[in-house]
Amino acid sequence: MPESAVPRSPGVDGPDVADRVRTTLPRLTGALRHVAETVLAEPAAVAELSTAALAERAGVSQASVTRFAQAIGLASHQQLRIALATQLGRAAVPGWSTDLGPVIAADDPVGRVATVVANADIRAINQTVDQLDLEALDRAAHALAAARRIDVYGVGGSSTIAAELEMRLFRIGVQVRAWPEVHGAATSAALLTEADAVVAISHSGATAEVLEPVELAQDRGATTIGITSDPRSPLAVLADEVLTTAVLETSFRSGGLAARHSQLVVTDCLYIRVAQLTSTRAGEAIDLTEEISTKHSVRPRRPRGDRR
Repeated sequence: MPESAVPRSPGVDGPDVADRVRTTLPRLTGALRHVAETVLAEPAAVAELSTAALAERAGVSQASVTRFAQAIGLASHQQLRIALATQLGRAAVPGWSTDLGPVIAADDPVGRVATVVANADIRAINQTVDQLDLEALDRAAHALAAARRIDVYGVGGSSTIAAELEMRLFRIGVQVRAWPEVHGAATSAALLTEADAVVAISHSGATAEVLEPVELAQDRGATTIGITSDPRSPLAVLADEVLTTAVLETSFRSGGLAARHSQLVVTDCLYIRVAQLTSTRAGEAIDLTEEISTKHSVRPRRPRGDRR
């Protein structure tokens, strides 16, 4: 595993362990989920508990506590305790931006709604960048820069991110098309070659309408790049290069809805890196198209009686 892909322990400058737990929670089941819920409910108490005591508190085995720590990117329960203590210590520093949590009550004022949502998105973006496999990102960008043609697959909510990536790459002279519908995606995938590349976007990494064209594209020899929140998902297993995103859910906004900003950051990094690698072509394309939007801008009308 590349060094940049190795999970890093939360430190003073890294993401809070609570964020890691919330990001991983939707993928956890059984005993590991019980441990996660205990950590989120009682972080101060858990920071003081031994492995045996935490196992008893959560109603699981000691082995489950160790597996939980590893599931969120830590080597051991001891590292979990250190990370929790660090998080609690930072929260006690005056002026430090603390985690407001994901809950928005029905009677919360609009100011709290905006603050909680922004807090969650900023943390998810920071965590996404922190965990991003930079070597995989660079390999993916090189594959896109060299590709004869690029397909982008994403359905449902992910189709908006696919369309955004299509627009950005097309603007710099890349032959790219987003396919939000499985029949069109599968048809296009069947016509790809070894000179082509695919970007597949799926929060769960288990959407059949995305996996089907990716499998066809791989059979045709195209390079496949997966963007998903689950590094153990079918898409992550299938794709040649995997770029993972962090997700922090809030009330009324779970799963894929909470993943958009993180997905956009990853696709934006891809776009910028491709533009770097094809700077001559990208620059020429931007020069040829930069005045189009200006020409279509409607000038504000003057008020009646203003003849100046």
